[in-house]
Amino acid sequence: MDKNTVIGFVLIAAVLIGFSWWNKPSEEQIKAQQEQAEKLAAEQKKAAEERKAQEKKQAEAIEEAKKDTTALFHQALSGTAQDIVLENDSLQLTVSTKGGTVTKAFIKGHKNNYALIKGSKPSDTEQGVTLFDETEQSLEMIIEGKEHNIRTADLYFTPSEVTPKTVTLTANAGEGRQLVMTYRLGDDYMLHYSLQAVGMESLFSAKTNTLIIDWQDKCRQQERGFSFENRYASLTYKEKDSSTDNLSEAGDVIDEDIEEALDWVAFKNQFFSAMMIAKTDFAAHSKLTSRLMQKESGYLKQYHALLETSFDPTGKQPTQLEFYYGPNDFQLLKDVEKESEFGKDLEMERLVYLGWPLFRVINRWFTLYVFDWLTGMHLNMGIVLILITLLLKFITYPLVKKSYMNSAKMRVLKPKLDEATKQYDKPEDQMQKQQAMMQMYSQYGVSPMGGCLPMLIQMPIWIAMFNFVPNAIQLRGESFLWIDDLSTYDPVFEWSNNVWLIGDHLSLTCILFCVSNLLYSWMTMRQQRDQMVGNQAQQMKMFQWMMFLMPVMFFFIFNDYSAGLNFYYFISLFFSAAIMWTLRKTTNDEKLLAILEANYKKNKDNPKKTTGLAARLEAMQRQQQEMQRRREELERRKGR
Repeated sequence: MDKNTVIGFVLIAAVLIGFSWWNKPSEEQIKAQQEQAEKLAAEQKKAAEERKAQEKKQAEAIEEAKKDTTALFHQALSGTAQDIVLENDSLQLTVSTKGGTVTKAFIKGHKNNYALIKGSKPSDTEQGVTLFDETEQSLEMIIEGKEHNIRTADLYFTPSEVTPKTVTLTANAGEGRQLVMTYRLGDDYMLHYSLQAVGMESLFSAKTNTLIIDWQDKCRQQERGFSFENRYASLTYKEKDSSTDNLSEAGDVIDEDIEEALDWVAFKNQFFSAMMIAKTDFAAHSKLTSRLMQKESGYLKQYHALLETSFDPTGKQPTQLEFYYGPNDFQLLKDVEKESEFGKDLEMERLVYLGWPLFRVINRWFTLYVFDWLTGMHLNMGIVLILITLLLKFITYPLVKKSYMNSAKMRVLKPKLDEATKQYDKPEDQMQKQQAMMQMYSQYGVSPMGGCLPMLIQMPIWIAMFNFVPNAIQLRGESFLWIDDLSTYDPVFEWSNNVWLIGDHLSLTCILFCVSNLLYSWMTMRQQRDQMVGNQAQQMKMFQWMMFLMPVMFFFIFNDYSAGLNFYYFISLFFSAAIMWTLRKTTNDEKLLAILEANYKKNKDNPKKTTGLAARLEAMQRQQQEMQRRREELERRKGR
């Protein structure tokens, strides 16, 4: 460390110490700050205590409401459970007269992977998906009365007006008092529900205007890849007059307090959901819980929603809910929403996650339309992914070509740049070297940064497809070449025990993607080395090693991901490499150099003003030269 450096550090330390001393607060200021901090801490403590007391009071009220005080329904406390089946072309629902709730939801027309996961023979599987059954989901309505609380789970209802799509369930309390539920199944996946108390107004206090909904579900594992499916399974909800949100998919979330009123709550796995929609909203401070389940359990998560919605004790206005039991299909959800009778903008399609705002725009207004157009032709889904890749390559080809041509121009100029900058090999001369290179690029009409932006434009497309493909239910159960199911991994080898970072299988499409990524990185690095001047290649060696390590890292990340996504990335890299190879073979370096020489002559006779990066480097060079001149002048004066 030389003398000037030591002096510099001492001066910096002196400035910092002096600045700290100068800004040191007075005793009065310190006292005022302490008083303000104590006041703020006291206010925060008081608010926390009030919030805790409020939550305790609410929890006590809920527990009190749950007490078995349904004696007024003594006639409905015993009976025999009866199953009522509501059915249309898309959905089959089983409604039990015990509790009056849906105990099984069977979605038609989809491959049943759950039976295969549980070890059943393929011949035992049904052509449909069981979203849940009576052992996995429970739904209970709780109403607080003056003396007796009502819990629908304890009651046996009497069915009437039964049709293939409708049923009315009645629990009698005697003396003309009834609790009436009605179910009406729509044309596809929407179920309409109402709850009404008849002749029971005197049994409720004047303050009774809500009912409690206790909804629980064990989310089935429907796909082969437990870890991958778990990433897309979440308890999702929509805040009133706002957007959707969800509890964390990666860990346990217990009794999350949602401060805003909600339009709907959905228990979602990767491709199917059960959603509950409230006509008059779910009140603020809903309690939502999501717990992770073990891999071998056959379930992904355990969901619990404790909700409140409006209830009219006079019976004039029934409490109305709607349920959606169906696939997470973007266009289907938009169509089904039109069947809702609540007049709300539900944004049900938000169940299909399309990425952050920029990537969502790409998927929403480009990928979805192209995907729907191609699938409408009844093509194999593997062919659809190839055609989408080709279309994207066609759209971005002008930008890719521009990027390549900028690199080619720098490559053919490399000998001239090496010759012109060979005197700047010392570390302290790197600024002069960069300035000389930028000056030559400007004279030859080359933009060294021109190839970066077009390449960056392609990255949002890659990320958009990363969000789109795993959520595309159209890929579920679709085979292509050796791939049995494009929506999950395609194992070329499997074993019983998990291996750290790898899991219990090797995915062939993931291996192909990573190998193609290695080859593409090698081609890119080779192209960059061809245009590097002087010892730049040596300086970039660490960056090059990182580029080669990335495909290896991708293997550990994407081995669990769907074959469709890995296949898309593999095909995309294959075509990118093919385009790069074709451009290299069709580029005449001699003709390109002649064009650059013509540019040089024109710019030499009509010099252009330096702009952009070259101008900034030139300004930095002038500043460096001025600082060097001052330093030398100062040393001369000290030497006198």
